[in-house]
Amino acid sequence: MFNLKEHSHTRYNLLTGDWILVSPHRTKRPWQGKVETVPDDNRPSYDPACYLCPGNTRADGSINPVYNDSFVFTNDFASLLPDTPAGVVDINGLLKANSVKGICRVISFSPNHSLTLPLLSVEAIKKVIDLWCAEFENIALDKTIKHIQIFENKGEIMGCSNPHPHGQIWAQNSIPLEVAKETTQQQNYFQQHGRSLLSDYIQLELEQQERIVLENKHFVALVPFWAVWPYETMIVSKRHVQYMHQLTDEERMAYADIMKRLTAKYDNLFNVSFPYSAGVHQAPVNDGNYPGWHLHMHFYPPLLRSATVKKFMVGYEMLANPQRDITAEWAAEKLRGLSEVHYKESIK
Repeated sequence: MFNLKEHSHTRYNLLTGDWILVSPHRTKRPWQGKVETVPDDNRPSYDPACYLCPGNTRADGSINPVYNDSFVFTNDFASLLPDTPAGVVDINGLLKANSVKGICRVISFSPNHSLTLPLLSVEAIKKVIDLWCAEFENIALDKTIKHIQIFENKGEIMGCSNPHPHGQIWAQNSIPLEVAKETTQQQNYFQQHGRSLLSDYIQLELEQQERIVLENKHFVALVPFWAVWPYETMIVSKRHVQYMHQLTDEERMAYADIMKRLTAKYDNLFNVSFPYSAGVHQAPVNDGNYPGWHLHMHFYPPLLRSATVKKFMVGYEMLANPQRDITAEWAAEKLRGLSEVHYKESIK
């Protein structure tokens, strides 16, 4: 008899419409060998060479204010620029290109160079969320902007060029691929059922309790049924809202709480500052109404077996479709069992 925990199968990603291959028989216990550690990352609270620390000079000659909480500025090396001229290339329908313009912002989460999200207080993370919301609303006033992506790349392995705790906002005049897929899936479901796709999904997950990692009054953190990365998770608001700035003050505090607890679990997994790419997905802006959209946040961490062994997307994954060996259920059980108190805070 077919068993999800034993036999190869494909799983459907209800947010994108994609399928992934799961091969649990390949490694029922993901790792029984050596677990490497890395030297503890003891950074100073202030680095005179860091372009994000308070009072320091950035690449463009600007001087950061001596800020006390979070701080935002336009990226000195922006990938999207507001003055890109409009243009379309179409050569025989074979070579196609469209100009893209937009805005790139950088948000320092804290003046303290040595901290990361799980080491910030819930109140400090709440201030970051408040700044995310303010920036989102302000950027959306530009009616040419169609999508605003808030994200964080954490760790050198994720290409992060500066260890100071920070994230980014990229806003553009078009809707990117992954968001377009999620828009189609959520809108179609809402039109068919009159309910949010993610509302029904998290209700099912809460009933099954197999992939839930954390929960509070207003948010759920879980390993998605269709997860690709080893310890991939998703935070979903229990209330159906399209945008983060629609959250109440109480909900924002709950959001900060679950982010701190989840990222602490990540660090506790291998006793290392856990690398990941994380991003908030919200409905497009200035492009009509999206009643089916439901606010959520993805975490994509690459580490698989230890602080130095990561999952690679190669071979079959690059040429066919994503594949994983450990099941979402196993990963959720592993994360659930970890302390929510950060290993550095537990020894204070």
